[in-house]
Amino acid sequence: MKVTANGLQIEVDDTGGQGRPVILLIMGLGMQLVAWPAGFVQQLVEAGFRVVRHDNRDIGLSQGFDHAGTGNVVWQTIRHRLGLKVRSAYTLQDMTLDSLGVLDALGIQKAHIVGASMGGMIAQRLAATAPQRTASLVSIMSSSGARGLPGPRRQVATMLMRRPLGRGEAELVAHSIRLLRLIQSPAYPQTDQELAERLTFSMRRAYHPAGLMRQMLAIGADADRPEVLPRIQSPTLVLHGDADALVPMACGEDTARRIPGARFVAVPGMGHDLPPEVCTILAQHIAPFAHAADATHAKP
Repeated sequence: MKVTANGLQIEVDDTGGQGRPVILLIMGLGMQLVAWPAGFVQQLVEAGFRVVRHDNRDIGLSQGFDHAGTGNVVWQTIRHRLGLKVRSAYTLQDMTLDSLGVLDALGIQKAHIVGASMGGMIAQRLAATAPQRTASLVSIMSSSGARGLPGPRRQVATMLMRRPLGRGEAELVAHSIRLLRLIQSPAYPQTDQELAERLTFSMRRAYHPAGLMRQMLAIGADADRPEVLPRIQSPTLVLHGDADALVPMACGEDTARRIPGARFVAVPGMGHDLPPEVCTILAQHIAPFAHAADATHAKP
């Protein structure tokens, strides 16, 4: 369903029913709400939660920003590497207000905020912006954004710069599979057929590469988040794979160091994806952590 959030039309999925503690799932760069696997959502529902997912602005079925253009992405990337200000059509803080708007639209006063990759960055900002709305924070495969942290492995960085061999669905799926093969969880590999089915479903639901580019610029423009993180007061859990080739584990460790009282957990064999086995591991960490945060909050 669509809701009006922060003045935008945002696509939302709401699972688990009323009267339960809420987990808000925020997905990463260019990824739709369906990138949170249904099995993962179901595990959280079975653990007693109401689970809310949404398409971030400019992706999936949520409102786009094609009127803003993308600008010169290469030049903005160079500016970022030089430590200069990056210009973007919107900011991660704007996307944070979108997520808060989703909670408003659904009448949810407080939620456990869980974000993956770019979604983790938005979740971090949400916890700092609205502590009274944040029951707990879980940052997955994400980063503090601090300068000097390691970037993607060389193979991954090279692949990110390559274009698909064509514009047809088959070429786009094959291109995405080549990237996913480089960043997948080595302990939990998925078959090409599994990846192709998931990618095809996602592309047929919505395909918006210009939105991905604008989101990427919003990440590059988010320069002050390292100074924001120490303001977070909510119970915080940072989960990161020790085999992440896109966002190395040092980025998650730095995130945890900057948030007072944060707990860091390395997930062996996990890369930068969410295969079923990894989803089970994450759910086994997130559910008890969120329940414990609720129990602590309920104490007089």
